[in-house]
Formats: sequence, structure tokens, C-alpha cells
Amino acid sequence: MKNRKKVLITAGPTVEELDPVRYISNYSTGTMGYSLAREAVNRGYEVALISGPVSIPAPHGAKLVKVTTAREMLGAVKKHIGGSSCLVMAAAVCDFAPAKRSATKIKKRARLVIQFTPNPDILGEVKDVPGVFKVGFALETGGLFGKALCKLKAKGLDLIVANKAGRGRKDGGPFGAGKKDFMVISRDGRKRTRMGVTKEKMAGYIFDDIEKAAEAA
Repeated sequence: MKNRKKVLITAGPTVEELDPVRYISNYSTGTMGYSLAREAVNRGYEVALISGPVSIPAPHGAKLVKVTTAREMLGAVKKHIGGSSCLVMAAAVCDFAPAKRSATKIKKRARLVIQFTPNPDILGEVKDVPGVFKVGFALETGGLFGKALCKLKAKGLDLIVANKAGRGRKDGGPFGAGKKDFMVISRDGRKRTRMGVTKEKMAGYIFDDIEKAAEAA
């Protein structure tokens, strides 16, 4: 990564509308992706940050690209990945979207059935882009290491950052501020676990691992 300094980072949630006033999403605040973007800027990289809807300010020095849906994020990644040395996919992308968005507000009723369709697999879509060091994130409720390693191999990643999900909105799990536990897994299955660190320190550790792995590749 010394000779090619462009880093592409995704952050925050994606949002899929049900009707003009309701949507499905997740608890992502964008803190991790924005911390990674800030760390990359501080290390001298040219940074493009593709962000879903969040309420935190963009890191100074990063090019911010705002998106809402998973399909919009996919389009932005494809547009900006050219010339990048590294893609860090830290966004929490909705896996599903409503099969049909209602043009009017859905009225309260005894029972509501909504059909969903899978959203595009962004990492899968850019899996074969050459010359890009690819980093993904895995959030699981159980079997963290095994599931993260499977995702790393399936998506053709160079590194994956794995977090265990919390019990709900109150404890937050890996979402938002506060000290977190995480592991970084490399392509050869080696893992490095760190406990009780802030998102800012996580970003530093992750970029340390990225730079070491990229130099060894």
C-alpha cells in the first residue's frame, strides 16, 4: 500500500423503505467506519468514505459520499473502487429489502405480511477486482471465529474483523461508542483478539494489521 495510497471505506447502516414513513435498518451508528476513515487520513491515505445515514460529522480530509440503500452503496463502491489500494467494508448493510415499497403510508391492521428480497452482495460484486486489498467485517451471535473465517474465504477477503452481537439495543454490543472486543483474522486463519478497546484504538489496530498483511502479500 505504500505506492498506492487510495483507501475506500464504507460506514454506517443502509436503510430500506417500507413506505414513505417507515423503513428497516439496523443499530449501526457509523462510529467504526468513521474512526477508520479518520485513522486512514491521519496515516496519509487519500480516503473516500461511502456512508449510510448517520448523525456524526465526516472526518476532515475524507471525501464523503452519502447513500441510503444497499443498492446505492453498491453503485458508489463500484464507482469509487477504481485506483483504490484497499477496500474496508465496515458498513452494516441490510441483507434484505421489501419486494415492493408502498407509495402511501401503510395503515394499521390486524396483520401485515411483507415480502422481502435479498439485497446485492457488495463484497461478492467486487470480489474479482484486481489489486485491491479487501477487508470485511463479520457480526455474529455465535460461532464467531468459524463463521468469520468462512465469510473471509467465500468473499475472497484478505482480512476480516469479527465482532459478537449484543443481546439488543440496550447493551449495544459492537455498535456505537464505548470499549469493544474484536478479533482480526487473516487468510491463513491466524487471529488476533483484542479486548476492551475504543473504536478509535480499534481503527489504529486494524490499520496496523492491514499494512502488515499488505506488505507481506
